[in-house]
Order: sequence, then structure tokens, then C-alpha cells
Amino acid sequence: MKKIYFPVFIVLILSSCLGYKELPVEYDYSYRGNFKKYRTFEIMRPVGLSDTTMTNEVIEKSIVSRMKFLGYRQTDNKPHLIIGFKMYADSLRFNGYNQPDIEDWIKSQNTDIEYDAKKLDLKTGTLLIQFFDRRQNRSIWQGYATTIYGGINFNSERHLRNAVISILDKYRFMAEGFTEGTTAQVNDNDL
Repeated sequence: MKKIYFPVFIVLILSSCLGYKELPVEYDYSYRGNFKKYRTFEIMRPVGLSDTTMTNEVIEKSIVSRMKFLGYRQTDNKPHLIIGFKMYADSLRFNGYNQPDIEDWIKSQNTDIEYDAKKLDLKTGTLLIQFFDRRQNRSIWQGYATTIYGGINFNSERHLRNAVISILDKYRFMAEGFTEGTTAQVNDNDL
């Protein structure tokens, strides 16, 4: 019996990997971000008139899933991070920054570096995801993706999930205490 299930398992794994196509992503960040100190998050939702470019169930679920994978806890009570997104159907000029890779910068956390602005011409069908530090009341990280050969199809769940995964793959910070809490829990269970 085990021999029958194993090939089916391999086929399922391979088919899920084949459905994912990493998109080109740019990101930039604030030198004031406390990337190793965040533990909680919430999704930003527009108030008043509903802006359909800032609400999407597939995008929200994909963000929540990724953040929980990184050990963050979702809460509406004073979250450390507020995560917003916007879908741009038209092309746009966007201000970004030439910065050191975030993993390199985090080693020194030098806040005296100057921001080197750059103009980006983004194609139609761009997804932007921003992380806001609620306590600092500022954006601390943003990632944006579009396809090389055309825009993201916002009516396709697969395109949306691929875009979110591609963007959030660039945000690689586990929640503060997540790995220590996991280790402590394993040790408590071993007693």
C-alpha cells in the first residue's frame, strides 16, 4: 500500500511546484524598520467607499498564509505590522530606491545611508504590497511585481497567488521569538 501512495504524493508535490512561476520583483525598505522585532500583523482594509483595487480575498489569504508561515500572529489589537496592497491595472511611474540587499543591510543596520531614488516604469497589471510599522506610523517595506511579458491577470487566482508568493519571498524575516518559541515548545514536550 505504501508504494501506491508514494508516487501519488510525488506527483502532487511536483504539480504544485510547476504551477508556480516566480515573477520579477523589486522591493525597497526603510532604514528605520525593526525587522527582527515584529510579531503580529493585520491586513489593511479601506474604510468608507470600497476601493476594489485594495481588496481581494485571494491576495489576503495568500498574505495571511505566508505571514503565519513566518511565525507572525494575526491580530486586530495593536498589530506591529499593518499590511496593505494595491492592484494597478494601468501602467505607472513609481518611485523606488537603489539600496543594499536587505539581508546585507540588516547585518549593520546603518541608518545613516542616503536613499538613492530611482524612477520605475511599471507595466500594466502591477501588484504592490506594503508593510507599515503601526508604532512608527510609516511604511517600512514594499514589494511590487509585474510580469515581463505583460501584466498580472487580476481575474486569475493562480496569477494572484504567484504574484504574492513572488513578492513575499523577498521579505525573509521570521517573527520575533518564533524560532525560540518553537524550540522551547519542543523541549517542554520532551519532558
